[in-house]
Amino acid sequence: MQNSENKLKNKKINFGIVVFPGTWSDVDCYNVVTNVLHQSAKYVWHKDTDLSEFDCIILPGGFSYGDYLRTGAIAKFSPVMNSLKDFAESGKLILGICNGFQILCESGLLPGTLIRNNNLKFKCSWENLRVENINSPFTNSCLENEIIKIPISHGEGNYFADSQTLQELNKNNQIIFKYSSPSGEISNIYNPNGSLENIAGISNKNGNVLGMMPHPERCCEKILGGTDGKKIFTSILTQLATS
Repeated sequence: MQNSENKLKNKKINFGIVVFPGTWSDVDCYNVVTNVLHQSAKYVWHKDTDLSEFDCIILPGGFSYGDYLRTGAIAKFSPVMNSLKDFAESGKLILGICNGFQILCESGLLPGTLIRNNNLKFKCSWENLRVENINSPFTNSCLENEIIKIPISHGEGNYFADSQTLQELNKNNQIIFKYSSPSGEISNIYNPNGSLENIAGISNKNGNVLGMMPHPERCCEKILGGTDGKKIFTSILTQLATS
């Protein structure tokens, strides 16, 4: 850990934050990267195609293109998405938050889809997440089965996939977060949106792309009510500093 910290002091990590028409959590992500993590960040307009300067790309939350047709359905056609696919194939890290998760699923970078919450209502609340895989570049700062508290804010956060996809996710340890009780119990009672198996976040098979519905960028400072979200970002830094 000490070696990782020393490497971080000597190396600036470059984050790109993609902005679509309707994105609105981009500023929160920028604040975390620059003011909390003290790293470098640039906004990437959805028509930009050169991602070569970045170590990690963040797709923030919001309502890209007003969520017309379906969440993420129009954003997947933006010019930046072809570059993002190449970025993922190169092994670089991508974090999709809320609408970013939806866009990753729509574009095929992650399996499954996000549909309307099972109660058909917009849900905004703090939720407990159980960390299912600590060998991910996004959770290496977490403990096994650790419970972290992160807010959600969505109307279409209900993760759905066919049975074969779900089987593959479990087999490959691609389920990274599940909604749970404060003690780690997984049941429908603690599922805020109806997601299959209480899924709150998944990765691709290679592990370098993460999509999650909760908003870690909104809980990285005590003044916001919690700091558990910072663990996702510090995990990214540790991964990049040691790779």
